[in-house]
Parts: sequence; structure tokens; C-alpha cells
Amino acid sequence: MKFEDYSIAIDIKRNLEKLGFRRPTDIQFKSIPPIMRGEDVLAIAQTGTGKTAAFAIPVINILNERRRLRGSSSVRCLVMVPTHELALQLGEVFNSIGNRTRVKTLCIFGGVQQEPQIEALRKGTDILIATPGRMFDLVSQGHLRLDRIEILILDEADHMLDLGFIGDIRDMMKHLPKKRQTLFFSATINDKIKKVAYSLVHNNAIRIQVSPNDPVAKNIQHAVAYIEMDEKRFFLERVIKEHPDSKILVFVRTKVRAERVASAMERAGIKSLTMHSDKEHAERLHVLDKFKKGKTKILIATDINARGIDIPHVDYVVNYDLPEEAENYVHRVGRTGRGEQKGQAISFCSTEEKPILAQIETFLEKPIHVLRIEKEDYKATIEFANDNVAANTDWKSLIRQAEKEDEEIKKKKRKKK
Repeated sequence: MKFEDYSIAIDIKRNLEKLGFRRPTDIQFKSIPPIMRGEDVLAIAQTGTGKTAAFAIPVINILNERRRLRGSSSVRCLVMVPTHELALQLGEVFNSIGNRTRVKTLCIFGGVQQEPQIEALRKGTDILIATPGRMFDLVSQGHLRLDRIEILILDEADHMLDLGFIGDIRDMMKHLPKKRQTLFFSATINDKIKKVAYSLVHNNAIRIQVSPNDPVAKNIQHAVAYIEMDEKRFFLERVIKEHPDSKILVFVRTKVRAERVASAMERAGIKSLTMHSDKEHAERLHVLDKFKKGKTKILIATDINARGIDIPHVDYVVNYDLPEEAENYVHRVGRTGRGEQKGQAISFCSTEEKPILAQIETFLEKPIHVLRIEKEDYKATIEFANDNVAANTDWKSLIRQAEKEDEEIKKKKRKKK
């Protein structure tokens, strides 16, 4: 089925065609019909599978068709997201899909002056995309009313509920009309958050899960290399210098670590930018924009950049440090291999991080490919960094070898069956 076959506004169809959206992804195919019917939906799908469009397309169409109450300028749809960057990204998607329709979209978030946002709210909007902190502030100050919300959407719902906003969200629900549509979308969800999510939707909510046995998308090749903590910088330098034209996103555990790794790369003659919570909002947007446009090839970030952000053409994700939360591994590696593109993800695991790796593999319900680095090659990598001596084997060869070994194991298991 193609988007041109859907019963949606002609302007939305034209916008989708301009964006290159011709056929729905699995999550879009399964989500759009029940949302169009006005049903509550709780949807889980891998990163990079088109979750935003899965709710943006039907919601824009619904609001475009419904008549606004005469004289009303109240918000009709509230979309809650955990970060500023994700709010802006969703705003771009909603505006692109809703171009030339009667539906207006506005983003509000903290870290910037609220007066322009208050003025924009006074002028009226149909869809409000907001981070929880700023939204709750404007509600408490009387600048934002929620009593005419027709549709509530929580994107990256598990993360938002896990950030400690559960109490605030429950309080917010008291201000919302009982008769409304509620949509939850996320890449991962644990049992605790699932229980809370189900308590916030109607009993007959449609539950959609588009996630095969492996929560990491099939077009992402991911592997782990055992590298000691103090030697990781040499291997990161090697990855970057072996792929000079690649866009590489590097994840570290803390903001201090991000700056230290960037300094180490600078000493090796590698330019990079960092992104973490100590950066001002405007600076974070500037850094992200430069990386998206390819003006900077190397971005070193904390998990602030792991969730939901769609960065085009990331060739490699490097987990310089393993994430403390196992499910964040899925979000991190999901920054590559978006849509139909192929991607590579490499994780560096030190001796002290092996328990974290075990937790990640338990979460994935399968082991991660191991890049077997021979002692001579390991030593050569460090010498390469110190003396510019080339290592014997490049990373792509190591990944291919790991996958070959894994395939052999699978064949043996199939023969036994």
C-alpha cells in the first residue's frame, strides 16, 4: 500500500511525496489506521523506523478535517518529548508534513526566554510540542490551558516517565478532558513503565509492537572490541583515521569525559565537537546543525544525543564507553542505519565494563559480535597512535571476520536441529 492510497488530505500526500515518503514503514502501516479511527495506541518500534511520521501523519489529518470551535485558540494536540533537540526535530517533521494545511504547530522548551513562547501561544496553535519542564511552568503561570486537548502524545514515553515526570504527568492528566485520544510511542519499554503507560490510556488501547527478536535494526552491523580503559583513545584515533570521510558519532558516559576525549583527539590532529548538558541550548543546536550538515565529521556526545534525534548519514557509532543503562545501547546504535541506510556500530569494552556488557547482551537476548584483535594488532594500534605505524587489519575486516564466525555458529546450530 502506498501513501497515495490512504484517505488523507491531498496536501499531506503532496508533502509526503516531496519528502520521499511513498510507502509506509511497518510501524506506520500498523499505527496510522487505528489513530485515524480515534483509538488510543501504545506503540513500540526500533529507532529509525519512522515512528514520528506514524503519529504525525494521522494527527495532522484528523485536526485538518475537524472544525475548530468558534472563537477558540486553545491547543488541540499536545506532544510531550524529553529533550529540546527532539522537540525541534518533531517540529520540523510536523511542519513539513502539515505544510499548506490548516494545522499550525508550535514548539516550546526550557533553556530559552519564555516570553516569545507565551506570545506565540496567545496567537493560537493546533499542535504544541513541549518538554515537560517548560510546559508545566506555563501551565502553572496560567499561560497554557489543557482543558481542550483532543489528542495527547508521549514520544520516547519510557524515557520521559523514567526521568521522574510520572507524578507531574499524572497531575497533568487531571487537567485534560476525559474524552481524548492518547498515544504512546517509544523504541524500548520495561515492565514498570509499561504498567504506568497502560494506566494512562483507555482499557481498549491498541498495543502495537514492531520489534523482531533483535531490538537493533537489521541494517546496523554492531560489534564489541575488548580494549582497556586507558588505551581506548588510541583505538578511536585509529577508527577515525582509517575512515577520514565518514561521519562518526562517539558516545561517552560523562560530560567531563567528552571534553577529555575531544582534547585527546585534538592532540592527535583530529578536529571534533562535543555535545552535553553543560553546553548552552543555542550552542548545542549549533553543534548538532554542523554535524548534521557534515561540516564537522566527528561528534563526541553523552546520552543527551542518544534518544530520538535523527541525524542523516551517520556512518559509524562508537560506544567509547558502554552505557550504564542497557536499553540506551539500542538508542545509541540506532543513530546509524536510519531508514533504509546501512550503519556500523563499534563498542569499546574494558575489563571493568564487562558486567555492563553482560547486562546489554541480556537485554538484547543475544551476544554481540566480538572483534578479535590479535596481540600484534592491538600493539600496532597503540604504536600507530604514537609513531604513526599502520595496524595490520582495518576495522571493516575485523567486523566481517566477526560476522563470519557468528554465521558459522548459526549454521552449526541449524545442523544440530
